[in-house]
Amino acid sequence: MTQENRNLIVAHNSQVTAEDRHQLLGHKPMTLWMTGLSASGKSTLAYALERRLIDKGRVCYVLDGDNIRHGLNNNIGFSPEDRAENIRRVAEVAKLMNDAGIIVIAAFISPYGKDRKQARTIIGPESFREIHVSTRLEICEARDPKGMYHMARTGNLPNFTGVSSPYEAPVNPDLRIDTDFCSLEQSLELLLGIVESGA
Repeated sequence: MTQENRNLIVAHNSQVTAEDRHQLLGHKPMTLWMTGLSASGKSTLAYALERRLIDKGRVCYVLDGDNIRHGLNNNIGFSPEDRAENIRRVAEVAKLMNDAGIIVIAAFISPYGKDRKQARTIIGPESFREIHVSTRLEICEARDPKGMYHMARTGNLPNFTGVSSPYEAPVNPDLRIDTDFCSLEQSLELLLGIVESGA
């Protein structure tokens, strides 16, 4: 896009305020950003939390790594640059959904600290909650539900996080959950505590 065309883009303000949406929905929006290795339990937790929140009358939605790459991000790969763009786009979507008053549960490996920092900046630190699903590599690899760790170990899946590509664990997340030690129910209670604290 040329600078001339960019100058023609003007942001429009809604007549509906964040407080209007809060009053309508009964809760404040936030994004719970779940980061962790493949097979750590991110998606399992995300969808179970979504079910629990809906049952409690909260408007929420899961943005899941695999699902997003079937549609919005089906044109990008897994290089560090592509991963950064993947996370940038997801963060922009989460911000829009938060603006609509929705609780977003984002389940993405998001291996690089700088990309998660950018997501926090886009979404806004008042709405962003970083959840590290910290299940250890050996446990994730033992689960290997899609056979991806095996493929990575045999050289058939390049740029795979935890094997041939690094994972930078969060230094100070809002919550850490190791699904090898925490049951699903225990994990959900911890996550619900994060949501309730922002209600």
